[in-house]
Amino acid sequence: MDAQGHLNNASYVDYLQEARVDFLLTGPPAMQQLLSTGVLVVSHAVEYRAPVSFGEQPLDIDLWAESVGGSRFVIAYDVFDGDTLAVQARTSAVPFDLATNRLRRLTTEERAHLSALVDPAEPLEAFPRVPLSERSHGYPLKVRWSDLDSYGHVNNVKFFDYIQEARIAFTVEVLGWAEDDVWLVVRQDLDYLKPMDFSLQPYEVATVVTAIGNKSFRLAAEIRDPTSGDVLAAARTVVVSAQPLTDERRRALESWLLPAD
Repeated sequence: MDAQGHLNNASYVDYLQEARVDFLLTGPPAMQQLLSTGVLVVSHAVEYRAPVSFGEQPLDIDLWAESVGGSRFVIAYDVFDGDTLAVQARTSAVPFDLATNRLRRLTTEERAHLSALVDPAEPLEAFPRVPLSERSHGYPLKVRWSDLDSYGHVNNVKFFDYIQEARIAFTVEVLGWAEDDVWLVVRQDLDYLKPMDFSLQPYEVATVVTAIGNKSFRLAAEIRDPTSGDVLAAARTVVVSAQPLTDERRRALESWLLPAD
């Protein structure tokens, strides 16, 4: 649960991963082999439609293949809280050969099984990556040993936690925090650009504002390795407030607004 008493936005990505892994493990041998030899998530797009409160009723996740290519496939999800559609999401993934540490193409068996489950759905609204300016809000990020997955890299779900940590730090520093504040994430996309490893030195999350509305604002963030200068992941987030932004808060956000081209 988050500070508003709703299921935290990052928790959904953990649920999607559980559903995706179950889908592969309970499938034919080709799907089980796909998971054991290596699957890399390259992007998530998550649209939050309705808040979910704590309850005894389990969430239901409908999962299917939206598209299948030669070396990439897209999994689509609808997450229901009873009869309410709470989340729609897409995950793009690629097969990976752990033995050679290289990307590979889908085998004939893998492609055949996934293709049989394809059901094209209405695409989510495009939310493209934008390059960040030199001036951005910096947040030091420490990777925990427990954040690593069975492949030895930071698990894809943890990136949502990292972006959230940086977003909260940005929001508190720039906008302050009042008792009646209600901030809801209604959309978050994340592109995984390079694997992230355990490190004693902190990484950095750079955050900027890309748009400001009446009750909402959009953020773009990058997780960076300050040693190499590499960008490891890029995220876009839409945050909505229960109340219109005050002039003071609007000016505070404008000070971090990405310059127009």
